[in-house]
Amino acid sequence: MIDIDNNKIVQALGTVNDPTSGNNVISMKLISELKVDGNKVSFSVETSELPDTAKFRLHEDLTQSIISVYPEANIDIHFKKQTSGRTLSHVKNIIAVASGKGGVGKSTVSTNMALALKELGHKVGLIDADLYGPSIPTMLGIQKEKPVIKELYGRHRINPIPVMGLQTISIGNIIDPEQAVVLRGPRLGGIIKQFINEVIWPELDYIIIDLPPGTGDIQLTLVQTIPLTGAVMVTTPQDVAIADAIKAMNMFRLENIKVPIIGVVENMAWFTPPELPNKKYRIFGEGGGQKLADLANSLLIGQIPLVTDIRAASDNGIPIVENKDSPLRETYLSIARMLADQVQIRNETIAPTQVVGVNIQQ
Repeated sequence: MIDIDNNKIVQALGTVNDPTSGNNVISMKLISELKVDGNKVSFSVETSELPDTAKFRLHEDLTQSIISVYPEANIDIHFKKQTSGRTLSHVKNIIAVASGKGGVGKSTVSTNMALALKELGHKVGLIDADLYGPSIPTMLGIQKEKPVIKELYGRHRINPIPVMGLQTISIGNIIDPEQAVVLRGPRLGGIIKQFINEVIWPELDYIIIDLPPGTGDIQLTLVQTIPLTGAVMVTTPQDVAIADAIKAMNMFRLENIKVPIIGVVENMAWFTPPELPNKKYRIFGEGGGQKLADLANSLLIGQIPLVTDIRAASDNGIPIVENKDSPLRETYLSIARMLADQVQIRNETIAPTQVVGVNIQQ
């Protein structure tokens, strides 16, 4: 009679990857009902709709992982259909960054905010969901990088591109830079679903999703596919930007969507010339960010000045947060701290967002 240690069984099973996410089956919590009785080891495995050949390979991998530790073990594995709501369950918080109109600096905010969260010690992913105008590869200096495709139990999966401590994916790293993106609604939605379901995302504290402006197919696909923790609205101070931002914000607040607004970031809040560091010229007006936050029953979590260094850093592929000598680094770190605080409050006081079916006439 062999003496089987449960902990060693768990460690062994942790070497086997989940066919859907690419992460190990233990971290994905796919193993349940683990029992050891003498030399018999039995457990259940939750699976997605795998073909029989893939199930056979997974069964073999699970079996061999245990036999490698206990060659005499009698192993009984039961496959059961995966429970619903497992999409990105190993990611603690999913934050959409949205705006009502283009040109307000939403991608710059998304990228620097993701890097600031990383600087605070969080594990962060970044999805560039602006399929028509992907700019994150340029901002991170990875325009020439291509994601690695991996076959996992008969399915092709995409490895996110690691850069500056982030895990990221963008259509800008899949198509040629000069190639026009000409896609209709269903195909747009399909690519977003691929970025969510077919990318091997590791365990993360945050995924930041940089959305295109407005309230189109991509936004609707997103709320139908994953449970967003919340949204961050980005606006400039002037009335025309606020008017469009309110429309985008109200999409998240619809009765059948109910994604909380975690915070508002006011970009280009003022202009300070380098030769007059104590002057603030509010060339786009003022108060717009606070107005939007009040309407959202949320907080203004940051105001970012209009500064040439931010633009130059993004163009050069080294976002301003990565410049430890820049005073603007602390601006984004402060935004990240406030975001993290608001996310914690949201998670402690509001039930998790549900993935919903949406039928909206536009």
